Amino acid sequence: MRLTLGDDWHASVTDTPLPFAPRFTGTAVTVAPYTDTKERVRFLADTFGSQEWLWDTADTLGFARGSRELTGAEFRLPTETGAAGDCARLPAKPPVLPGGLRADEERDCRLEVTSVLCRAPGDTELTALRDPGVLDEPLQARLGLAPDLALLIQHHTVVGWSLTDPARHLTSGYADPDPAPPAPATRELLGACLDLITYPLLDEVQDEEPAALARLRETHRALTARREDRRRADALLALIATLVEDYGD
Repeated sequence: MRLTLGDDWHASVTDTPLPFAPRFTGTAVTVAPYTDTKERVRFLADTFGSQEWLWDTADTLGFARGSRELTGAEFRLPTETGAAGDCARLPAKPPVLPGGLRADEERDCRLEVTSVLCRAPGDTELTALRDPGVLDEPLQARLGLAPDLALLIQHHTVVGWSLTDPARHLTSGYADPDPAPPAPATRELLGACLDLITYPLLDEVQDEEPAALARLRETHRALTARREDRRRADALLALIATLVEDYGD
């Protein structure tokens, strides 16, 4: 299959997915070889494809020069939660098929960030869509770039992505996720934090509505008190840290 990324930029599907586990910080999903900021800067300098520029936000796709193979990616989580009726139409098919991408030519492209977030019950899967109109037609394919991470394809165009079991992939910064399964309470607290950093609840927090601030403080207390699954609890604390600092007092 040949995919379109941008108006006239194309890549072909390969049978080689990325050899990295996804790292989910709560605001972005990364599948890439870098483990610190310096390595990330070097990665962006040594690859071509899609990346953000000054005053411009885009998801990252890094392709190796020479082979033109995809070697890393970053996807931002939308802050707008889709309407329940829209998200209920999200198709369960087609199944995910593992694979990678090879650019047709060595030049930069631009992959638009997604705008709408659909959350499965219990946040067992997060699906980020280009726009709700994607749900008006069936998906053509799901390309598994890495374990639990898939690109959604419609009319040979990337229209979104999905992350299955996001709690398992929770981490802070560039660290690998804890290999142990997440505790049930961690899954619940992930849902509480996602509520807080997405609209419409984020609007209520920023408007300092008492009920929303109470939820923020309650979630912060629960995370601070956690003993089990501490690394993931710390990742969730980092996710809401700015809200707590600005509105938690």
